[in-house]
Amino acid sequence: MTKLSGVLGNKYQSKRQQIFTRSFDLGGHTFKVRIPFVAESDGMFTRIMNPDEAHIQRLYEQMSEPLLRYKDEATPEMEIEFGETDVLVKGRSMREAAKNKAMTENKITEYIKLLIPEDETANMDDITFADIEAEFPSSVQIALIEKIAEAISPTYREARGN
Repeated sequence: MTKLSGVLGNKYQSKRQQIFTRSFDLGGHTFKVRIPFVAESDGMFTRIMNPDEAHIQRLYEQMSEPLLRYKDEATPEMEIEFGETDVLVKGRSMREAAKNKAMTENKITEYIKLLIPEDETANMDDITFADIEAEFPSSVQIALIEKIAEAISPTYREARGN
């Protein structure tokens, strides 16, 4: 219990979970989402923006492997440059693309973890991107994180009711 919750009293404390829960519908299903505290949001942002280097490397290898097969056959018209630690396609870094993909995966995972399971004994702490990818196609993943983002941080207009 925080100092403020103590001052607000027992009735507030009993309603606290409801206050920090929002819901939204997607595809006819109602999802409940937990609004994160500021420290949780900060931690989520840090994890999203700083993906694991080993994971970035795995993604880079996976993404650049088809290109590396043709390294010896590359011509200037192909616009592919092979460096020591990166492959550039039309001037764009495959390593940077791998980092962006890892950041996107982290964002999806962090947001999905905010969903409240229907079974109160379950939790979302050990959910991985592979679990999410096995359940939802990319378009549903994007729709889910958009709905979660709307639920946890409504726009100024929604907050004012205009």
